[in-house]
Amino acid sequence: MTTIKTTDELAALCARLATAPYITVDTEFKREKTYWAQLCLIQVASPDEYWAIDPLVEGLDLKPFYDLMANENVLKVFHAARQDIEIFVKEAGVVPQPLFDTQVAAMVCGFGESVGYEKLVLRLTNATLDKSVRFTDWSRRPLTEKQLNYALGDVIHLRDVYRALDAMLVKNGRQSWLAEEMAILTAAETYISHPEDAWRRLKTRSNNRRFLAIVQTLAAWREVQAQSKDVPRNRIIRDDVLFEIAAHPPTDVAGLKQIRGLPANFEKGLQGAEVLNAVQAAMAIPEKELPQIPKGKRPPDDKAAPIVELLRVLLKLKCQDAGVASKLVATIEHLELIARHDQADVPALKGWRYELFGQDALAVKRGELGFAIRGGKLKTILLGD
Repeated sequence: MTTIKTTDELAALCARLATAPYITVDTEFKREKTYWAQLCLIQVASPDEYWAIDPLVEGLDLKPFYDLMANENVLKVFHAARQDIEIFVKEAGVVPQPLFDTQVAAMVCGFGESVGYEKLVLRLTNATLDKSVRFTDWSRRPLTEKQLNYALGDVIHLRDVYRALDAMLVKNGRQSWLAEEMAILTAAETYISHPEDAWRRLKTRSNNRRFLAIVQTLAAWREVQAQSKDVPRNRIIRDDVLFEIAAHPPTDVAGLKQIRGLPANFEKGLQGAEVLNAVQAAMAIPEKELPQIPKGKRPPDDKAAPIVELLRVLLKLKCQDAGVASKLVATIEHLELIARHDQADVPALKGWRYELFGQDALAVKRGELGFAIRGGKLKTILLGD
């Protein structure tokens, strides 16, 4: 089995792959003890060949590979591409284009929400993947033949998965649906991390806006610290400790010392001073400028709740009838916004989603359209006054 270990070998391989109509790509990486993922292995395949590239070999320059990723004449096929692309953006500032993500394509073709690769391979190719080394440490060398076979298997089977899904998209005329999603995945801003938005990924336990302001400020500080030190966020401050600080905001070193879960003498160091400054800054934010309660945490709107329930049923039935994953069309948060506002700025009221679901959702909301199940299929009914 051949693994690319020199820049000359890589340049020759990428020159050949640049003439292929498409290539399949996957990576293996390690992230348990770092903020940024460590790229440990790259697997690529064309319709005719497949190779592993070892980025940990000293002196190997990955520029030919990144040039290939930027080559717009070659389609790059991934499964669940986002984490792979995040690595490429961090390492080389490159977003692969054009792109075909088989996980998203599978959702468009009705294989469910966030369908796993192993399940997709089985359903489309009837092949069973060997996952016995799934949890291997890809940073350790040398890699065994079994590890390399496992890694290469992903891009080998991905060729058949891509061809099957592409044929389905052509048959059902949904290439444009996938193109809209790929436009998001290939947009550079998708991979820009803003520390001030880090708090949004946290599962907050309060609707108090001052509490949220402290969480926002501390999460932004923690994000910058984690990035600069290249350590996981919780190595700086755990989520539960961050919430404890926000719930009982300390005003001085003595108060910070009372917070459970902080390392010994944390309050005496530079980080302790920075946490106190962050809390003080959050406490000084004017009331009108405090962060808004996340949509999923807002108190239920009694008037909108029945509409949301109707829209959930309509969404499920429409997506079942069309053979598309409902998650791709609208989330519960989007349904809540539609229930409140006819002009809600959500994907479900734009493009193909509007044609599939959005226009009927608004008609149901206005009392112009009803629906029923007849013969196992959705039937919409125009309603009079």
